[in-house]
Amino acid sequence: MKLTHFTDYSLRVLIFLAAEPTRRATIAEVAEAFDVSAHHLTKVVHFLGKEGWLANVRGKGGGMELALPPQHIVVGRVVRAAEGADLPAECFGDDPDHCPIARVCRLRGVFKEAVDAFYAVLDRYTLADLVQNRAALGRVLGIQALEPRGVAGRA
Repeated sequence: MKLTHFTDYSLRVLIFLAAEPTRRATIAEVAEAFDVSAHHLTKVVHFLGKEGWLANVRGKGGGMELALPPQHIVVGRVVRAAEGADLPAECFGDDPDHCPIARVCRLRGVFKEAVDAFYAVLDRYTLADLVQNRAALGRVLGIQALEPRGVAGRA
């Protein structure tokens, strides 16, 4: 099963934020880190916020941050929401009888089993599992660890 760029970018944004969860990031920072279009990420960030995985703050000092702890963000749920309906073949669409063998074909059952297995694996992992190597991710992505919000300037 091939994931869309939208799903890929959704997971990248979440990984970026979970790599240093004490800081707020901007779309521009994430776009630069992954060398992707900020325009595409804007749609992704809006979607992730609407789904409750991100808290998006507008204005000066704004940005985005995880709305939930990484251990509560299940990879399979993110992929399902970003991908929409599971359509590994034409027979899963709105007109399954378009195929002349649809009524007797067993391939549809095989595809359903494969998709179910795919999501069963993804459901075993959370965002926390994907960022156990936070320090390495931070170096690769150019993320600078900052003091937690509201702590800067204290002596």
